[in-house]
Amino acid sequence: MHLPCLERSDLWFSLSARIHHDVRFPRACRSWRRENSHVNPTTAPATLDFDACYRAASGRDARWDGRVYLGVTSTGIYCRPSCPARKPRPENCRFYSTAAACVAAGFRACKRCRPDAVPGTRDWDARGDLVARAVRRIRDGAVDTVGVAGLATELAVSERHLRRMLIEEVGASPLQLARTRRAHAARALIEETQLPLTDVAFAAGFGSVRQFGDTMREEFGVAPSALSRRSSGSIRGGEQDPDGPTSDERPKLALRLRTRAPFAAAGVRAFLAAHAIPGRDEIATDGTTSHAIDVPGGTAVVRIEWPEVPEVSRQLEGGASTVGIPVTITLPGLADTMPAIQAVRRLLDLDADPGQIEAAFMGDPVLGDILLRRPGLRLPGARHPQEFALGTVLGQQVSLAAARTLQGRLAEGFESAVAGSGGAASGFRAAPDPVLVAAIPVEDLREQLGLTRARAATLSTLASALAGGLDLGPGADRDRARAELLALRGIGPWTVELVAMRALGDPDAYPAGDLILRRALGVTSDREAIALAQPWRPYRGYATQYLWSDFLEATARKEQS
Repeated sequence: MHLPCLERSDLWFSLSARIHHDVRFPRACRSWRRENSHVNPTTAPATLDFDACYRAASGRDARWDGRVYLGVTSTGIYCRPSCPARKPRPENCRFYSTAAACVAAGFRACKRCRPDAVPGTRDWDARGDLVARAVRRIRDGAVDTVGVAGLATELAVSERHLRRMLIEEVGASPLQLARTRRAHAARALIEETQLPLTDVAFAAGFGSVRQFGDTMREEFGVAPSALSRRSSGSIRGGEQDPDGPTSDERPKLALRLRTRAPFAAAGVRAFLAAHAIPGRDEIATDGTTSHAIDVPGGTAVVRIEWPEVPEVSRQLEGGASTVGIPVTITLPGLADTMPAIQAVRRLLDLDADPGQIEAAFMGDPVLGDILLRRPGLRLPGARHPQEFALGTVLGQQVSLAAARTLQGRLAEGFESAVAGSGGAASGFRAAPDPVLVAAIPVEDLREQLGLTRARAATLSTLASALAGGLDLGPGADRDRARAELLALRGIGPWTVELVAMRALGDPDAYPAGDLILRRALGVTSDREAIALAQPWRPYRGYATQYLWSDFLEATARKEQS
């Protein structure tokens, strides 16, 4: 399955585009004009293929949803390509690569196809350049926490250069991207919970109720109070509460996080259960799982209601383009709502697009059959990059069960003090603090965790690097992070690629030296494994996940027979 007119491996590079502007269209928002007065919209070049995009929109191709947005100048509305409304004439169409670009150009979201409700995309995760890093950091809330100036400083560029690069490639400034992110989150909270609107504004990251109202009108054309409220998803003390929690209480929110179908819930749950850390994860007998999520206000806990997720066969039979993953998130405070949701989306890889993976691997002599047997498999991410890096070192050359035990000891002995500010639900701990790990002598660390001296030394060295500012988050410079990790004594390519895959969020990370991966491929050397994987770029991380899962399942069947 291929998207029309685009090579499979070049999809997001073709669609991470500069935008079409229509100078005749009068509704460009005042904030866009103020922030981007130096940009001449009539000269902004476009790299989206208009004919391909128009064909996708004319055919209502849902595979393009979330990747291309259609703005209609005659109505002032922007839609998904799959919108069931009558398609406009070509001269009235403008195509954009982000919803924020549509709003920046003056369009508001269609009430029929709800383009704001499309799940996220991992398109930007495939790139390591400045723009992609900026988009990932904004997606994680950097503008809310450090502002545009702080983001520019993190990326080592000026604010002006950052703004110019984003406008040229994404079609919107950093502030517009952040506003659209908040607005879409706020609408989901309005529809799925009974939080008062003032609490919705606070939870979504708005600085004031007035800013909240203005942005929602700009994005959707109506006041927040005019949006429908479809369910009662706010809970207090385990009971449904029609009023929802107030801002001074510890809120518990029940939500359905949307992802593209199919979603292999059984495979993701099995992965989380296999990697559960004592004190950080809880695997219940009723099929649910609970996980500690670290947020600025403390430690949140997410419970995932796996039994409520339809099996893949039912998802495919129903023909739905998305599926909702029911979760209940217990928060230190409402201000932690957005960071917690984004961490859960990353943990479950909810922004993945199974259609892209299918297009990349279908027909491949190695992966084609596996793909048919295991549709919708995901590549779970790290909820806490530093914790994952430390845990990966602890897992070197030991069994998975032994690694979990060591990681539990690490969480118990070096729990971050931030847990005291917001606390966590009973039985859960905050992530280990690298500063505390780095401060203890290597011999004491060895005795406390039960490690070899060499492993304790490597753990201490990594903790010192993390405490000193080594960035392993999704917005990090991946080349620099890989180089700095490799420079640490005791850390080799296998560890680096695992960290790149799950902490840095690189979908093309590839631990070629992994023993199980080699066995699954039937090769004996890194060189052979790398050569076989070249056709899978930029999805080698997903290919690895498919190969691991299939090999381990086949091995388990043999052992049981």
